[in-house]
Amino acid sequence: MTQATDAVPASVEGAGFRVVQRTLIRPDEELDVRSLYLGGISAFTGGDASTGRSGAEYDGDSKKESKQQQLSPTDTLGGLSGFGRVTENGEIEVEPERRVSFATYFNAFPASYWRRWTTFDSVRLTARMRGHGNLIVYRSTSKGHSLRAEVISVNSAESQTYTLDLTLKPFIDGGWYWFDVEATHEGFVLEEATWGFETDRTRSGTVSIGITTFNRPDFCVDQLVRLSEAPDVLAIIDEIIVVDQGNQKVSDEPRFPAVSTALGSKLRIIEQRNLGGSGGFSRAMMETAQKGDSDYVLLLDDDVVSELEGIHRAVAMADLAKQVVLVGGQMLSLYDRTVMHAYGEAIQKYRWFWGPAPATVHGHDWGRKPLRSTPWLHRRIDVDYNGWWMCLIPTQVVNDIGLSLPMFIKWDDAEYGLRAGEAGYPTVTMPGVAVWHVPWTEKDDTLDWQAYFHERNRLVSGLLHSPYERGGKLVRESLENHVKRLMSMQYSTGEIIMMALQDVLDGPDRMHRDIVKRLGEVRALRGDYDDGRTEASLDRYPKPRTKKPPRRGKGIPVPSSMPGKVMMAATGLVRQVLPVRELAEVAPEGVVPHADQRWFRLAHFDSAIVSSADGLNASWYRRDRSQFADQLSRSTKLHARLYSEWPELAKRYRDALAELASPEAWKPTFEGSDDA
Repeated sequence: MTQATDAVPASVEGAGFRVVQRTLIRPDEELDVRSLYLGGISAFTGGDASTGRSGAEYDGDSKKESKQQQLSPTDTLGGLSGFGRVTENGEIEVEPERRVSFATYFNAFPASYWRRWTTFDSVRLTARMRGHGNLIVYRSTSKGHSLRAEVISVNSAESQTYTLDLTLKPFIDGGWYWFDVEATHEGFVLEEATWGFETDRTRSGTVSIGITTFNRPDFCVDQLVRLSEAPDVLAIIDEIIVVDQGNQKVSDEPRFPAVSTALGSKLRIIEQRNLGGSGGFSRAMMETAQKGDSDYVLLLDDDVVSELEGIHRAVAMADLAKQVVLVGGQMLSLYDRTVMHAYGEAIQKYRWFWGPAPATVHGHDWGRKPLRSTPWLHRRIDVDYNGWWMCLIPTQVVNDIGLSLPMFIKWDDAEYGLRAGEAGYPTVTMPGVAVWHVPWTEKDDTLDWQAYFHERNRLVSGLLHSPYERGGKLVRESLENHVKRLMSMQYSTGEIIMMALQDVLDGPDRMHRDIVKRLGEVRALRGDYDDGRTEASLDRYPKPRTKKPPRRGKGIPVPSSMPGKVMMAATGLVRQVLPVRELAEVAPEGVVPHADQRWFRLAHFDSAIVSSADGLNASWYRRDRSQFADQLSRSTKLHARLYSEWPELAKRYRDALAELASPEAWKPTFEGSDDA
C-alpha cells in the first residue's frame, strides 16, 4: 500500500511522467454504453484452460465460446446497477459494503500491449480518493485467470492521492490490469485515476485528422462538433482536413458555419471529385506530409462516432513505442453499441482474404460477456493491418512508403498495412481505442458495383504481397466465387467481376485512370441486367406464382449442415442446364429476404425477388442459361490466364508500386486531369 500526496518522483535524472490512459467517468454517458465504462459488483469467473490454444488452431466459433462461458448473473449487469452512482462532476460514489468494477473495455489497462510494444517494465496507477474503502488492483493472465495484485485502503474524509507501481513483466502473451473500488462501512468516492509511465518523452505528438466524406454532411458535421467541444483533444491537433468528394457539401450543412468558427484555422475543407476512400485518405496523407507540422495523420471515416479519449491513447502508444508503429482503433457497432464488431484484422495468406485475427471473435458483446468472463479477450492480439475507420499513421511512414494505392475502395487499408509491415512498420490495434461504426453485417457490398473493386483489389494486393506461388488458393477461389454468382442469377455481378479480371491482366498502368472512370462504367454496365436494377417497393413486381405448390409444403430448404449445402449446390449446378420454367419468365417464383439469399439456395429458383442488405431495395433475379454458359466460358479462360501469367504480373505490379503510391502520381488524379 502506497500513499503519495506530492508529485511522483523521477527515477532517473531528467525523466518526467506521461499519462497514457485516463479512467473515463462521465455523468452524461448513455445507459446503452455504460457497461463499456463501468461494471456493477464484481464477478469471478476464472479462465478456461481449454482456451489456451494457438491462434492457428482457434476457430473463432462464437457458439463454442458461449458454451465455454457460463455467465453468472452479475456478469450481465450493465452500468452501476444500484451499487453506486456517477456524480455530476464525474466522480464515482460507492454505497457502503458495495463494489464498482473498472474491468471494462474503456477502463481496464491493456498491459500486454505496453509490454510488447514499449521498453517499460512497470506502469504507475495514480488515484485520488476519499471516504472509507479499498481500491483493489487485479491482473489477468493470457488465459483469462484473474489474480489480486495490490490493495490500497482509504480512511480519510479528505481527498488523498495514491500511487502504485505495477510490474509489466508477466504480460508477454497477454493480460490486463484493472481495479475495483469498494466501500466499507461508510461511503467511498473515486475522484479520478490515471495510468502512466516515467519517461523523458513527455511531449505529446501532434496530429492532423483526415476525414473522407461522400454525401454524409450531417455525420461529418456531428464529428466536427464533437471535436470542437473537446479542448484537450484539440490541443494536440494541428489540422482537421475534410476531403469532401460528394455533391451534398459539408459546407452547406446548416450547422457548419458555427463549427467552422469554433474550429477556426484548425479546419480545412478540400473539395475534389469522388476518388473513393483511397483517394480521400491519400489526399489527407499527402497534405499532412507536405505541410510537415504533424507527427501523425489520423484517418477517420465520416460516419463514425469517436470516443475522443482514444485519440490521446493512440498518440501515446505511437509516441512511446520502441519502434515506429501504426496504431489502429477497434470497431464497435453503431447499431448495437456494446458489440465489438472488429477486435483485430488479419489476412488469411493462403486464401488471401481478410477476416478476424486468430483467437478473436467478430461481434463480441461486452455488455453480455465482459472482460472477466471472456478468456480470449485476455490474449494479446497481433494484426496485419487496421481498417481506416480509425488508424493513426506516422508521417514518417507516409514519407517512406507513399500514399494508398489508387484502389477507390476495398483493400486499400489492408494493402497499406501489409506494405508498411514489410517496410518495418507494424500495426498495433489497441484495446480501449475505438469508434462506433455501421457494421459490415448491415451491408453486402459483394453484390453491387463494389464487387468490381472487391475483386480487382483483392487480386492486386495478392499479386503484391502473397507469399505463395501463384497466390495460393486465390485464383481458384476467385473462379469459385464467380460460379456462385452465376448460379445465384447475379449476372451483372458476374460481368463486373470479369471486368476486374481483365483490368488486372492489363497491368498496373491503368489504375489511376480507373479510379476516376471505372465507377461510372461499372454502374452503366450493371443497368443492362435484371439483377442490377432495383425497386424500392415489392409492389412494383408481379406477385410470386408457381405452377405447382411446394413439394410437401416445404419449399426450397435452407440447409444448416455442410453435406446439405453440398447436395444443394450439386443439384443447383445441374439445374443451370435445364430449361427455364415458362411461368418464371413473367412472375417470380418467390420473395427471398437478404438473410436467406445464399447461393446454394438461389440456384434452385428460376426467378426470385431478392432484397438488399440495407432493406431499401429489391431486385428481380431471372435465370438465363445463355448468360450462364457465356460467362462461365469467359471466366474460365480469364482465370486460366491469370494463373499462367501470375509470376510476370506480380513482378509488374511490384515494380510499379512505388510510382503508383507516390504523391507525384496522385497529383494529376487529385487535380482532375483527364489523363489521370
